[in-house]
Amino acid sequence: MTPPLITLEEHFLSDSAGDDVKALYSEQVGNIPELAAKLSDLGPIRLQSMNENNVSIQVISHGPGPLQAEQCKAANDQLAAAVKAQPDRFAGFAVLPVTDPGASAKELTRCIRELGFVGALIDNRSGNTYYDGAEYEPLWAAAQELDVPIYLHPTWPTGEQLDLLYTGNFARSATLSLSASGWGWHSDVALHILRLFAAGVFDRFPRLKIIAGHMGEMLPFMLDRIVQLSPRWGARDRPFRDVYAANLWITTSGVWSVDPMATILRNTPIDHILYSVDYPFAKNENGLKFMKDFEASGLVSPEQLDQIAYKNAEQLLGVKVTKRF
Repeated sequence: MTPPLITLEEHFLSDSAGDDVKALYSEQVGNIPELAAKLSDLGPIRLQSMNENNVSIQVISHGPGPLQAEQCKAANDQLAAAVKAQPDRFAGFAVLPVTDPGASAKELTRCIRELGFVGALIDNRSGNTYYDGAEYEPLWAAAQELDVPIYLHPTWPTGEQLDLLYTGNFARSATLSLSASGWGWHSDVALHILRLFAAGVFDRFPRLKIIAGHMGEMLPFMLDRIVQLSPRWGARDRPFRDVYAANLWITTSGVWSVDPMATILRNTPIDHILYSVDYPFAKNENGLKFMKDFEASGLVSPEQLDQIAYKNAEQLLGVKVTKRF
């Protein structure tokens, strides 16, 4: 029987998100039925889907897109009210104003200490800026001090990236998909994590916890190559394999093939693998089918299945399943 499930990459769009952010979702809204209604819901639609698909707890986060400090605060307060109304079913990841690292550290601290959130989910970049510079050390220091994970979530390419990498002799629809969920989102998160390693962020913050979705954003499948070549990137306190095992967690979000799990289980600590869906961009129904296929595959024991389904999330986030199906 499928165990209870905790999901970690599950989104909403806040009332404070402006039209500029909402416009970013045009490709997804045009291809995913009822997406707009599901993104705006923090109640009955979400709970019904959870109940029908064994999801005991959903850790909710804001969808990607740039928000300023006051917008982030309003979005986090809106999410906190929803969590307060369903404390056994919902938990929260903070959205942070990543254009301002100091404000991000301050808002993360408020969300953890005052709102009871369990971490943050942030855009993978701020424009063309990744977070390996010294200006972002207040954010990493706050995350380490608070002992909460930061989920690096893909975001849309800048205009320069779109023109250079994803515009070609194919339809505009291919450009939009290739630059986002069709490929670019995932490789970009992997690159960011490698940049953090190369810049020594994990040396300065050895207890930092980073979550990467979508079966690890390609990293598990390139791990040996990275381990082989990363010594060229500069002297580090620990090799990449050690950082991968200690500081990175990966989720299954939105990838519904058992095939990648065969690799992941061979090179990733079992307690760093977490179930997730990517609701409402992905369906809880597809996630449940994946877990049943995974259980039937024989790749894991019942105890290991429980770890991936919910126990690892309980350990990482300090939440506890009370609703079982």
